[in-house]
Amino acid sequence: MDKSVKKSRKEERKELRLEKQKHRFTSWMEHQKLKKAKKELNKQQTQKTSKPKEDEISETDGSDDEPSLPRKSEPEIAVSKVPKKRKETNGVKRKSKSKFEEYLDMEMTKGRVTAEEDLELERKLAKRLKVKGRKLQGLDDGMDMLFEGIPSFVDSPENEGQNVEDDGKKSKLTDSKNRKKRKVPKQAVEDEAIADKAIVETVTVPGDTAEVSSREPTAVDANAKYVAPHLRSSAANESEEFTRARRQVRGLLNRLSESNVESITGEISTILRTVSRSFGSQIITEEVLASCSQGPRGNEQYAAIFASFVAGMACMVGVDLGAKLIAAVAKAFEDEFLNEDNLSLRNLTLLLSYLCIFGVCASDLIYDFLTILSKRLREIDVSIILTILQCCGMKLRADDPTAMKDFIVSIQNRISELKSAPGEQPISNKRMEFMLETICDIKNNKKRAKQDPVQHTRIKKWLQKLRVEDVLLRGLKWDKLLDPNKKGQWWISGELAGTTNRAEDLASTIDKEVLEAQKLLQLASSQRMNTDARRAIFCIIMSGEDYVDAFEKLLRLDLPAKQDREIIRVLVECCMQEMVFNKYYTILASKLCNHDKNHKFTLQYCLWDHYKALEDMELTRSLNLARFLAEMLSSFSMSLAVLKTIDFCDPEQLTPKRIMHFRMLFEDIFEKSDALIWNIFTRIAIMPELESLRSGIEFFVKQFVVSSNKNLSGKFTIAKKALRNVTGVLM
Repeated sequence: MDKSVKKSRKEERKELRLEKQKHRFTSWMEHQKLKKAKKELNKQQTQKTSKPKEDEISETDGSDDEPSLPRKSEPEIAVSKVPKKRKETNGVKRKSKSKFEEYLDMEMTKGRVTAEEDLELERKLAKRLKVKGRKLQGLDDGMDMLFEGIPSFVDSPENEGQNVEDDGKKSKLTDSKNRKKRKVPKQAVEDEAIADKAIVETVTVPGDTAEVSSREPTAVDANAKYVAPHLRSSAANESEEFTRARRQVRGLLNRLSESNVESITGEISTILRTVSRSFGSQIITEEVLASCSQGPRGNEQYAAIFASFVAGMACMVGVDLGAKLIAAVAKAFEDEFLNEDNLSLRNLTLLLSYLCIFGVCASDLIYDFLTILSKRLREIDVSIILTILQCCGMKLRADDPTAMKDFIVSIQNRISELKSAPGEQPISNKRMEFMLETICDIKNNKKRAKQDPVQHTRIKKWLQKLRVEDVLLRGLKWDKLLDPNKKGQWWISGELAGTTNRAEDLASTIDKEVLEAQKLLQLASSQRMNTDARRAIFCIIMSGEDYVDAFEKLLRLDLPAKQDREIIRVLVECCMQEMVFNKYYTILASKLCNHDKNHKFTLQYCLWDHYKALEDMELTRSLNLARFLAEMLSSFSMSLAVLKTIDFCDPEQLTPKRIMHFRMLFEDIFEKSDALIWNIFTRIAIMPELESLRSGIEFFVKQFVVSSNKNLSGKFTIAKKALRNVTGVLM
């Protein structure tokens, strides 16, 4: 029994495809038969009318009234008006020709129409388009009166001819393509080109040609892009390269988040290397301010991300970028304060607070800003103070407790003044009470559960790798940021030209009536503290409660670069003047050196100056200096490389006083633990340029230290191994 086999889908598609091809071939054959029949009919009609047509052409060539164009006979027009059956392409029907296209084909393929027929066609077209007197008829919207008398680029004779030529070229290209499809004979193509040339030559500009030709055409750039009016001035000054860099930076900042801040910072720093440094800083400043201040209400997370981005860019590009951006933030804050835009003020305050948290600016700038706000203490100032204290209040307290205490006192005094003054504007009691509660919590080192800030551990570790402490801006004041006459590297402490000298202020504020102050001033004069800066430094060092208090007060002095060197020199001098060595000076010096490497260089030159005067130095001063250096070496604030100016193998330099000084130095070092001795001597073991110093130290210790004290031979063995430890491995 035969089973019916079911066809697969592949076979069914194949059969349908074959049927479709067969149908297409059949329709093509029918089309060819119809085409041949039309050709035979046209050939017969051409043979019948060929003689009268030649007579018409001869008559028109001899006349002056009509143009010499070939006349088309009626049968030809009738044949041309017969609608042709359009062939199908891939089963899709082509759109039928419009009346205008039929007339155009009639003119281009069958010959030329007479002038009467051309005028009749123009009248029909004008009637259809509602054109009268070369103007479109319809509702008068006043545009004709507005554009009256303005020359047009299209109406000028040169461009008119150019447009006609372009249209002619386009029509020739399209006609040539159509001819390839229709296989038109070569002779017909040449006749058509001659006819097109005749049309181009007979075209005239409508209207007053003399007036139009005298006008200059307006230059129009077809590829020009639209630029908003408020951006045209800046766009005209920026090159394409700068505009592209700005667009790339803006796109990356729009995608900025805590997870990709590292990668985006690296990409933007690469982009800014393609433009100038000043323009790169301008791009970052404008885009960050636009994102933070002009946007919606920002939260602390949003401000923290942008602040970390600024800190990273300052580490990669330079400290000048952070300084310029902080100055721009201060300027934008004052502008928005005048406009009373509370939303923008809060966003800028959050950005400034997180710039302090991530180490772009020091806390003394925030304290100065808080002092200005506390003096005004309007309702908007209370909101800003509250935002700062909630964001970075605990960090401000940890950085400078004394300044926080002064700020709290100023706030209390201002509040009492407002309560006593009847003409002052009242402030919301709830807001004021909440600010006072926040200040009280910060004073008592008390954190609220809701106010516990996000730690941003990942961002801080990344910035620590970039050494963000090197770009920390110290000594900045709010007035300096708003100063329009800033010149040069104004963010460097040495270039800050403040209106008042802090050292002179401190020296003048010392109460000379107090007995202790009189004693300090007399002691300073006896120690050759002959300038205001040296007297101020001396009084701070000698009157400090501890090294932390003295360190903070020295930083608040805000001395310029050259006067800043006096801190270390006065400190070393005070240490050498003591009758018994005091370790307080070494701890303070170590903190200063770790805080700023410039203090380390100053200490190195100061020690070299004292080594030149060892011959005339008293024994007590020499002993204090030796112990001072030993403590600095033990804390790793200094290295034994500071002794590279001493030639321990030269007998002329090894005078008794010099031998005594350096013997006390190495004996004090050998009193430390074995691990500490190993690390102190290993630090100079890996430097090839210090080979002579290593051999000199080994010779000196063996000759003058161990020979007089045999108990130090074990320590000397450790020191020798450490000096030969080329790998630099520490214990």
